[in-house]
Amino acid sequence: MLNQLFRWQSGRQQSGYDKLLLAFGYWPIKFDCYLLRFPTGSEIKPHTDNVTQGKHYRLNIVLKKAKIGGEFICHNPLFQTNRIKLFRPDISTHQVLKITAGTRYLLSFGWVLQTKK
Repeated sequence: MLNQLFRWQSGRQQSGYDKLLLAFGYWPIKFDCYLLRFPTGSEIKPHTDNVTQGKHYRLNIVLKKAKIGGEFICHNPLFQTNRIKLFRPDISTHQVLKITAGTRYLLSFGWVLQTKK
């Protein structure tokens, strides 16, 4: 992951967004922090993010909204306001609606808590 640090890359789901890895770690818990950029035309279709073990959490903070579109839709969020979204991407279907004008930026923190066996 060091070779990805501070470099813009295409996001997952071939949806048109870009991600910039700002921080990551593996101990004491696995985590990451990204700056995400959603230009006009990008969207993320409904999906979940599978993990091999543990519980995946994500906290998204909207830094700049798009002029039109780009709303975050999540089934069963843990906490949600206009600009703060806390959810379990491994069990909650989520998506970003298509951006038709402007660019959306958000800061995204993710972590995986291991479950006891």
